[in-house]
Amino acid sequence: MAMRIGLISDTHGLLRPDALAFLQGSDLIVHAGDIGGPDILQALSAIAPLTVVRGNNDRGPWAASIRETEWLQAAGINLYAIHDLAQLDVDPAAAGIQVVVSGHSHQPRVDRREGVLYVNPGSPGPRRFRLPISIGELLVGDSGRIDARTVELG
Repeated sequence: MAMRIGLISDTHGLLRPDALAFLQGSDLIVHAGDIGGPDILQALSAIAPLTVVRGNNDRGPWAASIRETEWLQAAGINLYAIHDLAQLDVDPAAAGIQVVVSGHSHQPRVDRREGVLYVNPGSPGPRRFRLPISIGELLVGDSGRIDARTVELG
């Protein structure tokens, strides 16, 4: 079954209207950490089922139960979510993971290494330096083909 997975990271407590609009129609949303508060989680989970990982800035009782990594299966693919790619402690190709979603750098990026698709949607949160305000998506086709893109907002 074809599936659209919305990708977001580093909201830092700011959920822009255009980010919410972009995520509409997602079958699933993955937030790769530095969420900023439970209100962000409530807004995202109102759109689609939500998988989140804790970022280095997610502290306090609201974040205590959020794991640092998540491994999920969706549309026949294995997806691994982690906030900081530098802390990746698994060999995705050897583990059968097709997609790794991360955040932390605020730099949108899509690349493929050793058959694994790495996606950082960037950040639609508060602007940092001259980095773009961005978000991303995975499109998983019926054939199992996986396409990823990041989109600059505003």
